[in-house]
Amino acid sequence: MAELDPNAPHGLKLTIEDYPFANDGLLIWDAIKQWVSDYVNHYYPTPSIIQSDQELQAWWTEIRTVGHGDKSEEPWWPNLKTPEDLIDIITTIAWIASAHHAAVNFGQYTYAGYFPNRPNIIRNKMPTEDPSKEEWENFLHKPEQTLLESFPSQIQATTMMLVFNVLSYHSTDEEYLGQFMNPSWAQDPTIKAAFERFNRRLKEIEGIIDSRNKDSNLKNRHGVGVVPYELLKPFSESGITAKGIPYSVSI
Repeated sequence: MAELDPNAPHGLKLTIEDYPFANDGLLIWDAIKQWVSDYVNHYYPTPSIIQSDQELQAWWTEIRTVGHGDKSEEPWWPNLKTPEDLIDIITTIAWIASAHHAAVNFGQYTYAGYFPNRPNIIRNKMPTEDPSKEEWENFLHKPEQTLLESFPSQIQATTMMLVFNVLSYHSTDEEYLGQFMNPSWAQDPTIKAAFERFNRRLKEIEGIIDSRNKDSNLKNRHGVGVVPYELLKPFSESGITAKGIPYSVSI
């Protein structure tokens, strides 16, 4: 859904230009990668340090051979030999556990809590799938009845509303990406400054997302009946907000 393009923002040309997840996600990805780059280049400035760090190499080996043992022999695994390798690996892990998960998880109640918007189950087959003569005539005569008979029952809908509520809820003590500085980072001026840049950039991204949601030219995130896309806004209050990127997957 994208092509490498050095002249495009983030070096990628999107197939779908008005794609909220991709556009906001690239902002978050770049912010994470910059923070990781600052950190890695400070502590691992040369390939020799990467290759000689036994604990680091054991960590990467465990991810491939234990965490993903069924895929351990796949040819696409990146090597861990240079600072650039480590930056790409950490950025990918951080992205998946934070922003990617937030985008697919915390909007579940917002988009599917009202079950006609996204039914969790359809109890009848589609009326065009081998209908009897009576079924087809009933559908043509009163299609809304066919729709109602397909919807979940009250108990099915209520059960899924509760599940979506739990999955979409931010706890009161949730920690969000780039929100709080680890005490050890504050002890190193270089890392402290890098984290502060990361924090500022995430706050800037919040403003960019707000401005995009107000742009009438972006039809997938602005307009009558269109929910503003806020799933990749970094920070949030507690509760169901359809925004906020926790540091990691937490259910």
